[in-house]
Amino acid sequence: MVEGRVCLSKEAKNGLEYLKRKRLQRLRSDSVYETVGVTNTMTRSGGDALRASASCGVRFQSNVNDSISKLNGVLKHKVEKFELDNLEWTERLPECPVYRPTKDEFEDPLNYLQKIAPEASKYGICKIISPLMATVPAGVVLMKERVNFKFTTRVQPLRLAEWDSEDKVTFFMSGRNYTFRDFEKMANKVFARRYCSGGSLSEAFLEKEFWREIACGKTETVEYACDVDGSAFSTSPSDPLGSSNWNLKKVSRLPKSTLRLLETSIPGVTEPMLYIGMLFSMFAWHVEDHYLYSINYQHCGASKTWYGIPGSAALKFEKVVRECVYSDDILSTIGEDGAFDVLLGKTTLFPPNILLDHDVPVYRAMQKPGEFIVTFPRAYHAGFSHGFNCGEAVNFAMGDWFPFGAIASHRYAHLNRVPLLPHEELICREAMLLYPSSELQDLNLSPADLLAHHCIKVAFVKLIRFLHWARWSFMKSRSCTGLVSNTYGTTVCSLCKRDCYLAFINCDCFAHPVCLRHDIKTRDLPCGSTRTLFLREGVEGMEVAAKKFEEEEGLSDAIQGDEDLYSYPMSNTFPATQGDGYSPYSTIEFDFTTEPDMISRGHAHHEACLSSIIDDYECATTPDYVQDRANFSKLSEEVTCSNYKTPLFSVFPEELPNSHSGGSHHDRPQESDGSDSEVFRVKRRSSLNQASIVVDMSARSSENQATEEIPT
Repeated sequence: MVEGRVCLSKEAKNGLEYLKRKRLQRLRSDSVYETVGVTNTMTRSGGDALRASASCGVRFQSNVNDSISKLNGVLKHKVEKFELDNLEWTERLPECPVYRPTKDEFEDPLNYLQKIAPEASKYGICKIISPLMATVPAGVVLMKERVNFKFTTRVQPLRLAEWDSEDKVTFFMSGRNYTFRDFEKMANKVFARRYCSGGSLSEAFLEKEFWREIACGKTETVEYACDVDGSAFSTSPSDPLGSSNWNLKKVSRLPKSTLRLLETSIPGVTEPMLYIGMLFSMFAWHVEDHYLYSINYQHCGASKTWYGIPGSAALKFEKVVRECVYSDDILSTIGEDGAFDVLLGKTTLFPPNILLDHDVPVYRAMQKPGEFIVTFPRAYHAGFSHGFNCGEAVNFAMGDWFPFGAIASHRYAHLNRVPLLPHEELICREAMLLYPSSELQDLNLSPADLLAHHCIKVAFVKLIRFLHWARWSFMKSRSCTGLVSNTYGTTVCSLCKRDCYLAFINCDCFAHPVCLRHDIKTRDLPCGSTRTLFLREGVEGMEVAAKKFEEEEGLSDAIQGDEDLYSYPMSNTFPATQGDGYSPYSTIEFDFTTEPDMISRGHAHHEACLSSIIDDYECATTPDYVQDRANFSKLSEEVTCSNYKTPLFSVFPEELPNSHSGGSHHDRPQESDGSDSEVFRVKRRSSLNQASIVVDMSARSSENQATEEIPT
């Protein structure tokens, strides 16, 4: 998701029941509203209660409307923590920078974004006005080029919440399918009924109207079609914008985009999604998955207001949210990670003035048709629509993203969240593409390219150094009983959910992969005592490359510090051993007591196990199967592509039993890692909700903080 991804399967299933239970408690205590007739409405689940509507969803039946009004708190109470009696703060919000590239500058999107990034990233968001216009309107694309295009909306309660265990906001499916034209008609009628006008109200007026409405207005809910598969860029070769590299279907695969290395498609990340809104449809405060860049294009319709926070102020933003918005009883952990965890639900909306009052910089953008909004890594953002409109968004990453990606991976591990991207593998592949040319002094590189290469090399050296030390520690402690060459894709650690590309440990049954950040010797393995180290084929060549990079000017100093971004949670289980005869990049020789034929048999077993899983995966990713199961699966992103046959992640949800009760958070089996809930960073529900998932990221082409400080 690029705008607020709100696919909440559990909430969609139980949303109205939850709202009924909590709201009726409030209604009884206040003795204000009657509850008669509510229970019958609530016997339906999720969006079923909303289906009693006109055929194209123009209006709700009055009894359903009244019930939803009560249950969603639309008869609103004042939330004291949010001061909205005075909206003068909307007049003093600074605007984000606006750029107007020439047609020549517009040729290469990522080159242009690199050029403006030093200035624009300080604001978190920026606006780019396209010099090219689409000659085929989005409506024509969605009605003629995409035959039978329909979508389902989500219902958004238009209110503020206390954000405690008794009062949170939930978005849920409406249960209604629209054509593009039907939704436009419905949205325009809603606008006309409210303002007795077809449009052309000032943006400043509508911004104040939105915050008045969300605080104390009478509108119960709005509908929003977000995360809709597809694109509204025309495929016609005569369309200037659709034929350009700013067509969002092309951005993530451009030569400078790190995501080009993913052979598999991830809807909403590598493939764009559509966002079709109406008056006051909103996208809640959120940050992009893995702190990626995002780019959003508005095809048509009314303006959209954006609020953005610079990435440098992300921790300060989370601190304010934790202290001033959320109650402690809904936080899963202490510190800013607790707020980060809840914000992943992408249903939290509050007025920016609370941020201004705590010296968090906030910048505004007013996006109109023909304009792009770019959000930078780690930049929180939120916003709403001024009427019917259609936008499109996708993620991308460049070399300067890797330090942010490392921080995101560290935080996901701390929260025991399954990653969406194979961060470790992306680092290695980008670095090894740079290595052949590292000996050549290319004086033609721009400062932006030099920075991107520097970030890639620093991330790579830190990762290789950590993995080398971890292997040395395992060798010295004799924790491993075998060693095999790993030629498969990225595996997810069954304990901390770190992605493992270079190395991992597995047991006899091959169902409990563990990264090298855990003390495997203390494990009580139910399938035997064999602990085989799976080591990436070609890791010696990577160590040679890392050592060569480290000799470059400026690299040695840059790799100091921030080790825990790659080693966490190793510090919970391993003592510091670097002073005990350890030397970086030294040869590591394992001395195993396990018989060689046992290792050989284990490797054969592993091959058979993975082969079986791959076969199941290919069967489960046929287009028909994906279509049938898309709404029911939860674990990970659908990454189906009609022509790929190899795996991306080997995800084994079974937890490794602990041999003692005093283990750390990441050393204990988890009842649920939260990744099966759609509040996590999943762009689209996958059809793979089984015991394991195997997907592989292989780039075949060779052409191609815990700390707050980002290395430069």
